[in-house]
Amino acid sequence: MTDRHHLLVYGGTFAAVGDAGDISGVRAAGSPEGLFVRDARHLSRWQLTVDGAVPETLSPVADGDTARCVLVPRGGRDEPPAYTLFREQAVGDGSFIDAIRVTSNRPVPTTIHLALTVDADFTDQFELRSDHRTYAKSGVKRRRQALDHGVEFSYQRGEWRSVTTVTAEPAPDAVEETGTGARRLVWALDLDPHGTTELTLRVMARPHGDKRALRVPRSPAALSAQLLAQEGEFVEGVAFPTGWPELAAACARGLADLAALQVPATGPDGEELRVPAAGAPWFLTLLGRDALLTSLFTLPYRPRLAAATLPALAATQATARTGPDGVCQPGKIVHEVRHGELAHFGQVPYGRYYGSVDATPLFLILLGAYVEQTGDTPLAQRLESYARAAIGWMLDHGGLTTRGYLVYRADQGGLANQNWKDSPGAICSSDGTRPAGPVMAAGAQGYAYDALRRTAWLARTVWRDGTYAALLEQAAGDLRDRFQRDFWMPEHSFPALALDGEGRQVDALASDAGHLLWSGLLDKEYGELVGRRLLEPDFFSGWGVRTLASGQPAYHPLSYHRGSVWPHDNALISLGLARYGLHDEARTVAHALVDAATTTGHRLPEVLAGYGRDTHAEPVPYPHACERESRSAAAPLALLTAVGGA
Repeated sequence: MTDRHHLLVYGGTFAAVGDAGDISGVRAAGSPEGLFVRDARHLSRWQLTVDGAVPETLSPVADGDTARCVLVPRGGRDEPPAYTLFREQAVGDGSFIDAIRVTSNRPVPTTIHLALTVDADFTDQFELRSDHRTYAKSGVKRRRQALDHGVEFSYQRGEWRSVTTVTAEPAPDAVEETGTGARRLVWALDLDPHGTTELTLRVMARPHGDKRALRVPRSPAALSAQLLAQEGEFVEGVAFPTGWPELAAACARGLADLAALQVPATGPDGEELRVPAAGAPWFLTLLGRDALLTSLFTLPYRPRLAAATLPALAATQATARTGPDGVCQPGKIVHEVRHGELAHFGQVPYGRYYGSVDATPLFLILLGAYVEQTGDTPLAQRLESYARAAIGWMLDHGGLTTRGYLVYRADQGGLANQNWKDSPGAICSSDGTRPAGPVMAAGAQGYAYDALRRTAWLARTVWRDGTYAALLEQAAGDLRDRFQRDFWMPEHSFPALALDGEGRQVDALASDAGHLLWSGLLDKEYGELVGRRLLEPDFFSGWGVRTLASGQPAYHPLSYHRGSVWPHDNALISLGLARYGLHDEARTVAHALVDAATTTGHRLPEVLAGYGRDTHAEPVPYPHACERESRSAAAPLALLTAVGGA
């Protein structure tokens, strides 16, 4: 597409449409276009023509939960449009609606010929990524069947079957073949003088394995009302700061986005749950780390997210090791869950993928924090065996007992880095050199420390196991002592980003040190040094703390993890600064993020470029960021916790 993409999101469904509401069928490099459900593209073309030509966009689609645009036939100043098309679109759970109202601008009867070219290629989302990978698919069968009121597309590969059904009201006059596999629905619409007629198209996507009985709502307005009701219910009752309206607006916008980013999951007993998806467009699914951090940020305000996330992740906890070098190890919390065709057939490893070193301690942190916040001891008792298994993984396969730290190794075919900075090359020395062998990332050690302490508290107060509690408390104290000895770089008064396989310091100055403040791993003196260092100009861009301090050879302002600014990273830093009594610094970070959100309709993106505010009066977008991301949506609430309404 040559125009912009606009995302419409509802649960596990999203549509990316252009300025005119069309889906062109052209593969885009940055963001996927189409209608997507459960990692599959259920509409790959959706192109409107009128009287044989593409109409001109008079008023393009604007950002919002409903896509509205105004179209007219192409012409000149001396040829005023004979008619105007008002288009309104929305997505629902597995559904998409396109309502077109055509109004004649002539004083005489008019007939227009409207056509919609439609296709569904059922492409797996992983095939649309710009990583130049291809995937073999044998025995694929595709069908296109004309219906009385539209057309149905089906896709089958072995036992895998997906269907997309398009129906129209009124029914099309014909369903034509195009020679490309797409189908063209055509209408001849008669308009009275200055009259109006309406056409409503409804799409139902039925992904493989989804047996829910869903219905397409009657109109975009009905879908919009559903989403607005969910958003209102999500926001209701939260006490926003009256003295800081910009933070209040960012919190409200974040909660509204989180209402739309809930995807279905199941608990240990098969109960149906709704949990935060990581983000759209690429990660509209359960990611352990993202759901846990989102639930932690929202815990004081919306504990229901934690109450759903914890059992959902318990239900997907690993129970067996898949191979000698596998990342699926007993007790480990899942990193990513996928439902697409390539995951189903094992062509990508992400059906249930466990390549994360930090989801497991974060699970324990959330469980302890949730019980402390809500007093819900029955959930702690229900999940006791899962928590003990998670501790077992940390001590055993995770490396705490044998290496003294949580350790990960690059996973062939999966992720090279398995902490939150999981892009290739994200963990590096100041000159950009990547560590060899197993990696012990600093932030994960902080999570492990907090997890041990919080689980010890649960063991002592809920499970009534003082012996186990004492063992975990001892392990936490030993970890803290080791960390400050092995990671601290006296020449920088700052901790190393990681240790390599030989225990050598990976000396990049990185924002992960702020996570150590959040977890409380550093003693007070070291913590205050780190906190103040993060606000120095090489770290602090004016829009937030950079992932990597500028001035180092490894720094790049448009690198995903080596110089960019991440809202959720900064939210953790702000919470950590407040924990160490650095309240002025916490407020500085919070104000920077809120100012950034104010420039983008109070919505924080997944990541911003690292360019400084002193040279760029507005934050520079990162080119491939998720437009809606749950951790970023929840970040303003973490800021509210850290600094209140100051």
